[in-house]
Amino acid sequence: MNWKKALFDASPWLTTIGLFMLWEAACRLFKIPPFILPAPSQAVEALIEYWSGIWLNASHTFVTTLIGFAIAVVFGVILGVAVGASPLLYRALNPVLIGFNSIPKVAVVPVLVLWFGIGTVPAVLTAFLVAFFPISVNVATGIATMEPELEDVLRSLGASKLDILWRVGLPRSLPYFFASLKIAITLAFVGAVISETIASNQGIGYLMISASSTFRVPLVFAALLVIAAMGVGMYAVASLFERRHIRWAIRNLERGGFGSGG
Repeated sequence: MNWKKALFDASPWLTTIGLFMLWEAACRLFKIPPFILPAPSQAVEALIEYWSGIWLNASHTFVTTLIGFAIAVVFGVILGVAVGASPLLYRALNPVLIGFNSIPKVAVVPVLVLWFGIGTVPAVLTAFLVAFFPISVNVATGIATMEPELEDVLRSLGASKLDILWRVGLPRSLPYFFASLKIAITLAFVGAVISETIASNQGIGYLMISASSTFRVPLVFAALLVIAAMGVGMYAVASLFERRHIRWAIRNLERGGFGSGG
């Protein structure tokens, strides 16, 4: 049984390594030119060679993404709580949110450039626009799906609407919220890089466009690997945060406490 558990724990690493080995073997076996598809070893070589430039641009993208993601979390939670707690707002705003999310954000970037100019602000706003929707929708869903019978019972025990929202609604929405965080952080990276490829003079997106214009494709793939690593890292952080804080929701739901002073 121990080897099964060890295999289970190591499966993400084994899958990743296997994928890179398959990629490397295919490039060498079919002799694919580096300007079409570089092998992983060539991308790593470019990563080492241009490390200083990659680090500078990657750190800019990372900070930009985190700022946009943080704004998305605040705005998404506030909107999600408001929409989830009010059936009227849920019905009224749901089509608007869906329609807004359906707009390709790459089409919004030129508008942001007209408003704010080329630079960091469009990248932050694009990361925010991409990330806030899953957060707000998931929080609203977690609150809105509370059983009416449970709400009626709590009201009969003397709980106010605010008490029900705080004691039951918010803890109930936490699994939805944390699930949305893992999606939103990866989408925020996508939004930031999209904006940087169109309207920025720094960042991973800008680096990729500059490298592709001079046919330095291994450098492009090195930048892609860095973005993937940052996304996986932030996803892991969100998962760790979820495991450590979801207990608060479980304790709150188990404790209840209405009508007993708790």
